[in-house]
Amino acid sequence: MKMDLNAIIEKMETGDQDAALTALQTFNKEKSQCFSFTPGEEEDREDGHVQERLGELVLGFLQRDLQPSCQLACLETIRILSRDKKSLVPFATRHAMQILIRHAGLSQGEGFTPEIPDLEVIVEALKCLCNIVFNSEAAQEAGAELQLIVGLAERLKQCREPQWNHDVRFFDLRLTFLITALRVDVRAQLARELRGVSLLSEALDATLGLCWPDTYEVARAGFDGCSELPPLGRQETERAMEILKILFNVTFDSSRRKVDEEEAATYRHLGAILRHCIMSTSEGEERTEEMHSHTVNLLGNLPLPCLDVLLMPKVQQGSIEYIGVNMDAVKVLLEFMEKRLDRGNKLKETLLPSLNLLTESARIHRETRKFLRMKVLPPLRDVKNRPEVGNALRNKLVRLMTHIDTDVKHCAAEFLFVLCKESVSRFIKYTGYGNAAGLLAARGLMRGGRDPGHYSEDEDSDTEEYREAKPHINPVTGRVEEEQPNPMEGMTEEQKEYEAMKLVNMFDKLSREQVIQPMKIGADGKMTSLEPQELHYLASQQFGESNNSDSDSDAN
Repeated sequence: MKMDLNAIIEKMETGDQDAALTALQTFNKEKSQCFSFTPGEEEDREDGHVQERLGELVLGFLQRDLQPSCQLACLETIRILSRDKKSLVPFATRHAMQILIRHAGLSQGEGFTPEIPDLEVIVEALKCLCNIVFNSEAAQEAGAELQLIVGLAERLKQCREPQWNHDVRFFDLRLTFLITALRVDVRAQLARELRGVSLLSEALDATLGLCWPDTYEVARAGFDGCSELPPLGRQETERAMEILKILFNVTFDSSRRKVDEEEAATYRHLGAILRHCIMSTSEGEERTEEMHSHTVNLLGNLPLPCLDVLLMPKVQQGSIEYIGVNMDAVKVLLEFMEKRLDRGNKLKETLLPSLNLLTESARIHRETRKFLRMKVLPPLRDVKNRPEVGNALRNKLVRLMTHIDTDVKHCAAEFLFVLCKESVSRFIKYTGYGNAAGLLAARGLMRGGRDPGHYSEDEDSDTEEYREAKPHINPVTGRVEEEQPNPMEGMTEEQKEYEAMKLVNMFDKLSREQVIQPMKIGADGKMTSLEPQELHYLASQQFGESNNSDSDSDAN
């Protein structure tokens, strides 16, 4: 490769445009599928930095008035060289970034911009910028200083103009995603100064081809009133997913701060579009799930009160109706969550966004909570099996409550707790005390009661099967169990006390050897350490009270 590159460099150094074009086209064709360098090529790179020299020459050519074909060849060469982080030195400077931004048609202020842009040149320059920004912090900083995001925002405003083809639009969006993901300052600039949420919502609207029958009700143009929409095309889906990813970046802190009336209207407008996304399909199940995943991630960033747009569309023929409300979107979200749960792969990354979204929606919207409770926690009939045994959604979620990952088990427990209106007794009824103990301990609810919350007083009607079995249900396991013989039957009070103190001494020994740590429920309902002397005192007090009770009953 060294001799080939040296030969190309020699032709470039002559300054002849035709000779350079031929040499670069040969190099580009040979290396078009090269994404990594062999050990031999690494030695060549180290010996003389020939690739850096080639990069400098190509950048020099791009500053001249070249034929479009030569511009394109130079940019293709930069794209290939920029795949390797060790070849980025010439391209990560402010000057080089300025050249590439100009060729991408994104420069601000002075600079030559052709009246009729060459779309192939623009796309190739955008691909170069994507590679360089992704691989170089220096390029990211230069892009921020050169106001790259302003140029991108200006072109995003032209989302309905026909002059820009799919490739230009797609790589504009990909570059916007990269720079906002990698630079917090650029993300903030797009969100606030450039009104990024409104700008990107409009781009998403244009990409999906939407119309608005009502303020927060969306339909696809030409299909208003249709119960089933045709799948989105591949290109539209690709662009939509890039927009969703950018919006995720710029709304990252939205759910954790208060928004004013104007912002709330903007987020509701976006939420209505996202509802359409979750109800839409793409070409192929895998692509549909990927789009739904990005949509769910973004919905989780919206301010919670704005999620009411998921329930706003009117009930139509074929809709899922519950207490007069359209539950189509909630049903799709629940099915999406269960599909991720069944897959069982990387639950923290794949399951939690949808589970958290459903939890918070249920917490703030009564209709959503009641619908989800009907689906997840229907009236209890099976009392013979443990709550974690079975294939119902409740069983699957209860199993997660003892998952090895703390975040996963906490989110599963929180979801079920909210569906129980944060009532401890109801929560234990559906999950068993053993499974519920972790959340109850964390909340300081081991003594029972209910967390303060804004919940309606709907009924918790018990089935006939549950009412009959309730006296025989073991609250720890959450199921009916056969009565076990009393191991203390036939013992005198002295024998019982002896066995109890023997057990206390065993606990004491294990505690002193730091094998276990006995715990008690404190006044605040949370678990605290139990000291050895407290253990002895509790045991002796228990038997003292028992003896007094026996004496009282005899006297009566």
